[in-house]
Amino acid sequence: MRTDQPKRRAAFFDAMAASSPSAVAVIPAAPVFVRNNDVEHEYRQDSDFFYLTGFDEPHSVAVLDAVQRRLTLLVRPRDREREVWDGPRAGVDGAKAAFGADEAFAISELADKLPDLIQNHSRVYYRLGHDRAFDDRLLAAVDRVRARRRTGAVAPAEIVDPGVILHEMRLRKSPDEVETMRTAARITREAHELAMSRTRAGMHEYEVEAMLLDTFRRHGSERPAYGSIVGSGPNACVLHYRKNDRRIEAGDLLLIDAGCEYGYYASDVTRTFPVGGVFSREKQAIYELVLEAQLESIGAARPGVTLDEIHKLSVGVIARGLLRLGLLSGDVDKIIETDGYKRFFMHRTSHWLGMDVHDVGAYFAGGKPRPLEPFMLLTVEPGIYIAPDDETVPAEWRGIGVRIEDDVLVTESGSEVLTAGIPKTVEEVRRACGL
Repeated sequence: MRTDQPKRRAAFFDAMAASSPSAVAVIPAAPVFVRNNDVEHEYRQDSDFFYLTGFDEPHSVAVLDAVQRRLTLLVRPRDREREVWDGPRAGVDGAKAAFGADEAFAISELADKLPDLIQNHSRVYYRLGHDRAFDDRLLAAVDRVRARRRTGAVAPAEIVDPGVILHEMRLRKSPDEVETMRTAARITREAHELAMSRTRAGMHEYEVEAMLLDTFRRHGSERPAYGSIVGSGPNACVLHYRKNDRRIEAGDLLLIDAGCEYGYYASDVTRTFPVGGVFSREKQAIYELVLEAQLESIGAARPGVTLDEIHKLSVGVIARGLLRLGLLSGDVDKIIETDGYKRFFMHRTSHWLGMDVHDVGAYFAGGKPRPLEPFMLLTVEPGIYIAPDDETVPAEWRGIGVRIEDDVLVTESGSEVLTAGIPKTVEEVRRACGL
């Protein structure tokens, strides 16, 4: 059992009890999805479920009683025949011995046990709408409790999304979580540096992707944090490019957006570099503009600043730079006011990062952008993408796509870039590419 899960459960119990005199949370494991015929997609546990339990098996449910401060797990029982095919299971006894459950039952008992576990609680914390099949099972349990009214049982009167508590907890990282994310960042750094040093014209994008995945797994990463983007030439202008099958040509910019997941925590890094190490004049101009925007935005990341303010800094640098390069025309304030820059920079600069690559946590509080606080973790990733068929710009600018992204931890006095050291100045990139 990981030592941090009991602390998290204790904090979750405290928060539930503070919000309601009688609360219980019901959190199901992630469902299993069929890939094709009888083959399943790789299983990855629901982040909220894992955050509170450390349990990574499917077909499981966690019930957390804030009154009794008890964790009940309903899990798959041990089954020798199935374990030959699918691997060992913790089973009911293992759920208690290895994962700290106060009670455990076979998942086949869910319909009978769930009404008992939620009755006489005024509020159930459960995420309605996320898993429609489980919605029906929870609502059926509530109905069964209502049917017991003549015996004195009280049915829950409220169903509340546990994210109002749990996602605020996850937004602020503990020292242990930060260290896990440092490890993910170190692995991701090695992968990007290897790609820069070994990529050559004539290779295919998927060969570079294979280098990334190999590096992740060699260092104990369970999986990539998201589908790796390896976009060369015009593919760098496709924000969520996934095909990764183009043959890389000399002089291409190669945009790699890839990060590993380690211990259920994500790294998210983008680097863009010229294959062969030599920038054309236009590509270097766009690259340096994106880098300027990123460095200015990272420099602003500190407690009290909002993600909106960080984004506005990137927008301002990029809009002024595109105007200076002749790719936009007019008044810079008007360009920003009318979103004229969005032809080339159409996404936000930052998102939360943690167990999910686009991590949980509200971006607004009280209707206003929320200020950053110590131990929040965000990305900073401005970009410029000039479509290959954009005839409003001269031909030499078309098909240039650049994004630069780092993972930034907010500290008491400022910020720390966890992914610092991955080459990103023009000179660093040239050296990393072997020049």
